[in-house]
Amino acid sequence: MQTHTRRTVLGASIVAGGSGILTACSGSAPLSEPGSHPADSPHARPAPRPAPGSRPGTGTAGHQGEAFVPRGPAGYVNPSDPEVLEAERERGQGPVRRFRLTADETFLDLGGLMVRSWAYNDRLPGREVRIHAGDILDLTLANRLPRSTTLHSHGVRMRCDMDGVPGLTQRSIQSGEDYNYRFAVVHPGTYWLHSHTGLQLDRGLYAPLIVEDPREPLSYDKEWVVVLDDWLDGVQGSTPDAVLAELHHGKRAPMGMDMGEDEEHGTEHDGSGHETWDESGDWDPGRSKSPSRLLHDSHSRMLHSEGGSVDYPFYLVNGRLAHEPSVFRARPGDRIRLRIINAGAETAFRVALGGHEMTVTHTDGYPVEHKRTDALLLGMAERYDVLITAKDGVFPLVALAEGKNGRALAVLRTGGGGMPRSSVHPDELEGKVVPARRLVPDESVALCHREPDREMRIRLTGNMRAFNWGFDHRPYSVEERRPVRQGERVRLTLINATDMWHPVHLHGHTFALRGLDGLGARKDTSILMPHRKMVVDFNADNPGLWMLHCHNQYHSESGMMTILGYRK
Repeated sequence: MQTHTRRTVLGASIVAGGSGILTACSGSAPLSEPGSHPADSPHARPAPRPAPGSRPGTGTAGHQGEAFVPRGPAGYVNPSDPEVLEAERERGQGPVRRFRLTADETFLDLGGLMVRSWAYNDRLPGREVRIHAGDILDLTLANRLPRSTTLHSHGVRMRCDMDGVPGLTQRSIQSGEDYNYRFAVVHPGTYWLHSHTGLQLDRGLYAPLIVEDPREPLSYDKEWVVVLDDWLDGVQGSTPDAVLAELHHGKRAPMGMDMGEDEEHGTEHDGSGHETWDESGDWDPGRSKSPSRLLHDSHSRMLHSEGGSVDYPFYLVNGRLAHEPSVFRARPGDRIRLRIINAGAETAFRVALGGHEMTVTHTDGYPVEHKRTDALLLGMAERYDVLITAKDGVFPLVALAEGKNGRALAVLRTGGGGMPRSSVHPDELEGKVVPARRLVPDESVALCHREPDREMRIRLTGNMRAFNWGFDHRPYSVEERRPVRQGERVRLTLINATDMWHPVHLHGHTFALRGLDGLGARKDTSILMPHRKMVVDFNADNPGLWMLHCHNQYHSESGMMTILGYRK
């Protein structure tokens, strides 16, 4: 990953550019494609004018000019309704930063192992998108895949019709089409981009999204973006879709999820050109040339349950296998900011840097009171920023696949010494782990104490044997709405009635974890342990239709998703 040097930075409170100053208590040079320029440069291209009668940012290639309205009950704010456009105007107008990602089939080198998969711009992870808070992100996704796709900017509080959920906030982007995502980004932080269509995330369709703070309060010398992943696509003919079918005992996942009216349900392939579905649409293991990927006899003490259901052959840091790790170079004494992103589909990672203590500064993009720790536990889609002071030598950064038999590895090198073994297990992995519920938000982003206007209780249901995940015993339906209203403080109680842990993600908002000491850290994704409950508060200040779902891709694709809808 690209590194960025920062010798001295302004010591100021966290603010976003333009009108994006964080009001927590209210109710309401980047890598660019060749030939593109920042909007404030003398070579900047003018923003394209929308087609007559269109709403800005609603896409291209057959999409521009259309305001997508999903199926569902009347009386709710739809993705491009006036309330959404007004909220976007209030975010302000800053410099336009243009990027282009091409999603395509490609060969990826994981470090001596070549696999055929899907990726952005033939890279794993996809090329980093880096902007400043207050900028307008203008990102064109070119779909050159054999199937439809979309793009979700995970953790970003944006306009609803840019959220990238097929069938809910937009139509799917068909093969051969381009689609333009354009929205204001007002909050700095560590975010990421990924496909929100089916199990495409469990291929290679993801990339870091880094939003820098123009008044960054931290002082550090270098920055290391660390992207974790679990990998099986293209290995011995495996595909995520075949694994999901195996989890459903050879049957396709229930299509009651209804991820879009124009989604194809045709034949999948196992990556080697051999079809693995029979004429009835069921998975035929006799025709598949891939081994079983089901995980057996798994348990994690930290997760109080099985580690997961999928036995991945490999785990990656920045697209590299443990025996051929990526190396980050620095000097002894350098203060390094690590932005750690779990882009895995079904694996929690316990992360530690051998020989070093870490200081947690942010979680899910939002600052916290600094807390020292030896290791971190990241559920899928969680992010943590930490600071370390580099020692002299060669040190392993290990991401242990929690409850699974595997690990990912990268290396920090500041001096001489041999490379660590791929099986290295630093003592810090068994040391202190600070859970998210123990983190205290920085006062600049802390939600003020306020009685809720609306309380909502949702049960997480299902079991490993039937693989029938859902909320309140119902699988996802695009026509279901759980109502909220603009300006409300909402208290959401999530009750995990299953034997499995779930990383729960809310689109379009951040929530504050509630604990014995009141409101805690601001997050958009948090682990909910089995037979426990999690209480969160959030401000309903971003109108539209927003997904709430488990970020275990195999759980969400089996039905563990629902929709929070703003009433008119």
